[in-house]
Amino acid sequence: MQTLSQTPIFASVISSLHTSVAFTGHRTYGGQAAEALCAVVRRLHARGCRTFLCGMAVGFDLAAAEAVVACRQELPDIALVAVIPFEGQERGFSAADRERYARVRAAADSEVVLLPAYRPGCYALRNDYLVDRASVVVAWYDGSPGGTRYTVRRALRRGREVVGLCPRSPLPASAPTLF
Repeated sequence: MQTLSQTPIFASVISSLHTSVAFTGHRTYGGQAAEALCAVVRRLHARGCRTFLCGMAVGFDLAAAEAVVACRQELPDIALVAVIPFEGQERGFSAADRERYARVRAAADSEVVLLPAYRPGCYALRNDYLVDRASVVVAWYDGSPGGTRYTVRRALRRGREVVGLCPRSPLPASAPTLF
């Protein structure tokens, strides 16, 4: 009799967990870490990470996805997964951000749409999905309340490595980081 950890499905999930990275960050992100994003994608790739999960929100999420797409020229074996909380998420975005969202979504290697339409709690569901499927979470977190705080705290509670890129990040000193 096989234990759960010996089954092929379990082994596949564990293997992908250890090679997956999720991004989380504030919608107010203004591009301050553009070079750092590409550098962290390269560093994580060197450690064996190949799958990068993006929650597709305005701000840091889309910037992180664009960094992954830009790194594909030198790292063709990386994959971008668009994790969309609900179909139509982009309807509330500005025209420029809708165009950016459409470009990133089209460039993604795959996508996961969690719900067919908006419902309360859908963003937390998306954030849980990201954390639960990655071993590393790259964050633009400045300490303010909201979904990024929720996601960073969940990642730390789950023992995920958190890479903080925001210089004002209040991540605890004991949190593992690349920097």
